[in-house]
Amino acid sequence: MDKKVAIIGSGNAFFKDEGMGLYAGKYIKENYSFSPDVVDVVDGGTLGFKLMPLLQEYDEVVIINTSSDEDKAIGEITVKTTDEFLDGSLVKKTANEVEIAEMLQICSLSEKMANVYVISVVPEDIIAVEVGLCESMKQVWDEYIQTVEEILKQLGITSKKELKVDLEEILEIFANPSIEQKRGF
Repeated sequence: MDKKVAIIGSGNAFFKDEGMGLYAGKYIKENYSFSPDVVDVVDGGTLGFKLMPLLQEYDEVVIINTSSDEDKAIGEITVKTTDEFLDGSLVKKTANEVEIAEMLQICSLSEKMANVYVISVVPEDIIAVEVGLCESMKQVWDEYIQTVEEILKQLGITSKKELKVDLEEILEIFANPSIEQKRGF
């Protein structure tokens, strides 16, 4: 397989549930291997314009984040293509959602752009300034990660999980990063 695939964990860890995509990216990076070995897991954070080269250099991109979709229930997970994500009916409430939409719009005008899948979960709390997740997000965590695995399977990629770092440890890493202890994304 000559495809290059990126999983981009996106969000803002300082606003509680808005960090879900970041936490998922770190969790996948720490606990999964892929066959064929064509997958890069990237900390998308709040990349803004730095997201653009990723959307152009990879063949397939899976963005994992939260979505302020008022038509969906808290904890509901959706998978959208670029066109579906850019649909005007989705209200983009966070800077992160706006940045992703802008980069998808700009890159869709270029000659080369990855096939993009945006896996989103509707958060409960993106206001609290706190590293962590509401209980409702923890309840859908496994389903959220499995959705990433399902997209990769559709792309012909096998995921193998070997649990080394659990969700609580991931949250602790984001709450207390350390270069010395190599704790961070």
